[in-house]
Amino acid sequence: MGLMTFMRTKMGYFLVGGIAVVLALFVLEPLLQHTSSLWGASRTSVGSIDGEEIKYEEFNPKVEQSISQFKQQYGGSINPQMQAMAVDQAWQGEIANVLLTKEYTRLGLIVSGDELFDLLQGKNPSPLIKQYFSNPQTGELDRNAVITSLKAQQKDPKLKQQWDMLQAEIEKQALQQKYANLVRNSVYVTSLEANDEYINRNKLVNFKYVNLDYSTVLDKDVKITDADYQAYYDANKKRFDNPVETRSFEYVSFSIKPTATDSAAVKAQVEKLAADFKVTPNDSLFAINNSDVKVPYAYIAKGKLDPAVDSVIFNYPAGSFYGPKFSGNSYKLIKVISTRFSPDSVKASHILIDPSKVGGEANALKMADSLKAVVQKGGSFAELAKKYSVDGSKDKGGDLGTFGRNAMVAPFEEAAFGGKTGDLKVVKTQFGVHLIKIEKQIGSSKEAKLAYIEKTLAPSAKTRDIAYKKASNFLNEVKGDNFSALAQKQGYTVGVADKVVSSQGFAPGLDNPRQLIRDAYDAKKGDVLGQVYTMDNGFVVAHLTDIKPKGQLSLEDVKKQIQPMVMNAVKAKMLTEQANKALAGASNIDQVAQKLGKTATPVQNMVFANPIIPGLAQENKVVGTIFGSAVNKLSKPVDGEKGVYVFTVEGFTAPAPLGNTFKQKETMLLGLGQRSLGAAFQALQEKSDIKDNRVKFY
Repeated sequence: MGLMTFMRTKMGYFLVGGIAVVLALFVLEPLLQHTSSLWGASRTSVGSIDGEEIKYEEFNPKVEQSISQFKQQYGGSINPQMQAMAVDQAWQGEIANVLLTKEYTRLGLIVSGDELFDLLQGKNPSPLIKQYFSNPQTGELDRNAVITSLKAQQKDPKLKQQWDMLQAEIEKQALQQKYANLVRNSVYVTSLEANDEYINRNKLVNFKYVNLDYSTVLDKDVKITDADYQAYYDANKKRFDNPVETRSFEYVSFSIKPTATDSAAVKAQVEKLAADFKVTPNDSLFAINNSDVKVPYAYIAKGKLDPAVDSVIFNYPAGSFYGPKFSGNSYKLIKVISTRFSPDSVKASHILIDPSKVGGEANALKMADSLKAVVQKGGSFAELAKKYSVDGSKDKGGDLGTFGRNAMVAPFEEAAFGGKTGDLKVVKTQFGVHLIKIEKQIGSSKEAKLAYIEKTLAPSAKTRDIAYKKASNFLNEVKGDNFSALAQKQGYTVGVADKVVSSQGFAPGLDNPRQLIRDAYDAKKGDVLGQVYTMDNGFVVAHLTDIKPKGQLSLEDVKKQIQPMVMNAVKAKMLTEQANKALAGASNIDQVAQKLGKTATPVQNMVFANPIIPGLAQENKVVGTIFGSAVNKLSKPVDGEKGVYVFTVEGFTAPAPLGNTFKQKETMLLGLGQRSLGAAFQALQEKSDIKDNRVKFY
């Protein structure tokens, strides 16, 4: 409703929508880069992308837009993790914008004038045009509204500015689509590849195996040498290419949960509050002034409150008092002011009047009252809507169809659901002045107007002071080399946050760690961070234990991480020797199994594309070797993820010849095309010099 007005009020969010389009087209991986010169960078620079500096004053409004979108999506409030996600979304959009714009220029991609006209008002309108100028009930595009708005911008500078922004975004999306099509069309599947894929998914193998599990060798019986570590590292170097710098820290949290004394004090306070609430002459004002959670003083339907309360309160008559009721982490006090039954959905029509076109709001209201009088005297609402309404629904006589709760803005909904069939109501909303006709009301559910107070059970100032003092004493006493030992000595639990990136808004066990993470990126390995951090549920003291730089990690960087894998590699050598002894002189798999004190296990109808040995593990190397082996021949020992295997292939079942190569290619191309977009964008990032200083600001 009010499509031109919608553009005026909602255009602030379409840039964030544009970012979402980029993220939908490309599988973006965070590309964060922190170097020793990070803190020497410009104090106003958020970073640079391929030589283009990103200034804070230009970047922050995009962050604010992203945050606004998150708030709108999640009901007006976001947590620190969501805020970090909003910052990251804005940054990823910035990377995409800079790199893709350069790529479009290099490839000569443009949007011609004819193409742009078609996208704005032609036969192939942009998704953004459809979004802003389609009837919300029918989904049909209102072309007249588009043309009217385009003409109106000539006399309205603010509207023109919004159209310029929208046009730029439409061009950007069109270029993104061209680039996506170009990348998709560059991939190809050969007949040989199609046939191999078909065989891999349909060829079956039957085999028998004996497994020597790594767990049969005790860790204490294994001696790992430096040469073992080096051999594993050299064979798996590609696994240790660190895409982003990370930091790890350990911490002790000093809880500030309410004590028994705190609980008793809050309960006494609530009981006193309940006594005053029962006799107050102004229920709504008293509730607003005393509640930690604001519930609108309006009719609400069942299902909106805490389940423990919701299941009870709607059975109470008007004038009832409920509480104190403790549930969740708070006490609830409720007065039932009144109850009513309201429809579940409404069918309505409206005439929307734009105050700016009739000389102001007063004239719009006067005009709506006049139209109401005409209808009451027998005039056709539909004909008046076609003549006077500025909404896209006017072509249907103002018909908005049937809608449920939360489909319309609050004043419009209150009028439509609060009246009765046949009522004519004049209502002001952000879109203008409406004359609403309630055509039909469907269903009926009980609603209640409540005066609602909720008091959270929170720790007292004394409890917080005691916890803070403990944290401060620990901080003053602890050193980098005795953090864990001292914590354990004093009976504290040590938490660990491993491989934390600079933009991260969360950490295991911590509800608001953003400042801690920022400080960790300004510290040296081994430092105890120099302050007590306040979280929602406690005070925290932290110690930076590790820094892993971006790029190829050294053996020393990953030695602790790879220790279990190196242990298994050494065990594999021991078990391979054991298997070779069993293979000596054996002519079949059952003889090998007998020598090892085991029974050969049969596997039927395994396919190459699903290399999971039933009851054990996914064994890519083992299954790959099986499909490359001859029938009825004992294999050599093969080391896998779970242990060392010896097997015999009993037979293969080949699938019928591929009947439709074209269809197989088409299926493969679909997946390959989607992956190629992410790969292309990832390649652009890897070839670019991206410096990320966001940790200084967010």
